[in-house]
Amino acid sequence: MSIRIRRAYDPPQRGDGHRVLVDRVWPRGRSKKDLQLDEWRKEIAPSTRLRQWFGHDPARWKKFQQRYFTELERKQDSIPDLVRRAHHGRITLVYGARDPDHNQAVALRAYLRARAAGRKPRVR
Repeated sequence: MSIRIRRAYDPPQRGDGHRVLVDRVWPRGRSKKDLQLDEWRKEIAPSTRLRQWFGHDPARWKKFQQRYFTELERKQDSIPDLVRRAHHGRITLVYGARDPDHNQAVALRAYLRARAAGRKPRVR
C-alpha cells in the first residue's frame, strides 16, 4: 500500500500517482493546473468546526486525531475507494497546511493504513 503526502505548494512529482486534495477549502493562490489533481475529496476533510478548533496547534494534535478519526468513521462511503486505489498503485494526499507533521493528510494516511490492515487507527 503506497500513500504519499505532499503539500499543495510543493510541485507535483512524476511518481505521485493518483493525486487527491484532502482539504475542505481550496489552497490559496493555487490553480487547478498548478495542483494537477485527479480529484478533490473535501467530504473526507475535517469538519470546519474541527479544523478551526485545531488551528494546527501541535499541542492539540492527539485530540485532533481522535476527533478526526471519529468523523471519518461516519464517512465510510469515501474510504474504501481510497484504500483500493492505494492497494493498486500509489496515491498522494495533497494538503495546504504549513506544518508537515500535524495536518489532516498525516492523520488520514494513518487512518487509511489501519483500515486497510483491518485495524482500528491509533493516535500518535
